Amino acid sequence: MTTTTAPTDVHRRSRLAGQLTELGVERDGVLLVHASMSAVGPVSGGVRAMAGALRDALGHGTLVVPAFTPENSDTSAHYLNRVRGLDDRAREAVRASMPPFDPATSAAPSMGRLAEAVRLSEGAVRSGHPQTSFAALGPLARKLTADHSPDCHLGEESPLARLYDLRAQVLMLGTGFDTCTAFHLGEYRVPSPPRRSYRCVVTAGGDRRWWEYEDVALDDSDFAALGADFARPGTGATVRTGRVGSSTSRLFRIDDAVDFASGWLTDHRAGVPSRALCHSPG
Repeated sequence: MTTTTAPTDVHRRSRLAGQLTELGVERDGVLLVHASMSAVGPVSGGVRAMAGALRDALGHGTLVVPAFTPENSDTSAHYLNRVRGLDDRAREAVRASMPPFDPATSAAPSMGRLAEAVRLSEGAVRSGHPQTSFAALGPLARKLTADHSPDCHLGEESPLARLYDLRAQVLMLGTGFDTCTAFHLGEYRVPSPPRRSYRCVVTAGGDRRWWEYEDVALDDSDFAALGADFARPGTGATVRTGRVGSSTSRLFRIDDAVDFASGWLTDHRAGVPSRALCHSPG
């Protein structure tokens, strides 16, 4: 007996753009996107068509994605996982092989295929932070990515704060709240947030060197719980949920998310030592 399975739907750019509009993506607005292409499913034209659908829905708006590079840091969770079990000599070999950050060429593989497609698009610009840069396309791209302070990952001198001021929308395209970068700005806005040291490879005067600095201790380990509470009715925020491709996606205002996060984190982390690292950049 022969069994057959139903063919997998292949999603087309025009339909994806329509779903994004139905979800509430604002034409000519500003949109920060976190995406899982595996959750979206197969797209005719691949990831570039998905990026095109986002731009179609935005019209003359601005598309923003994280372009983080934990690969060039020896204080990041990425590095610690990579060298776990290695001896000192092997660890030093890994450190020696790390390329310095270059906003024009440094890949951001851990951010996913969509973020890389946007970063590599013609006309895209990128902020200059050596670990937590953002890439953007559209009329406000340069304004949003300019002057990203190298010792401020995701705080008041980062693109996140500018997105907050513009009341940008955030799209979680098939991803969970555990990857919601907006919540990190809330970490900066709690009273006396814990701080820690970070270190990464940069270029200075044409030479490769290690640079160490201090910033807020980023910790995303409780973001899934934070997001679940944020999405509950009665928070004063609107979290829209709908299908985009094969994914379940969510759309909300960044200022709602940040304001809720700062209050939630103040209440839930009081007296709890920072766990830092997790999947956060660093």
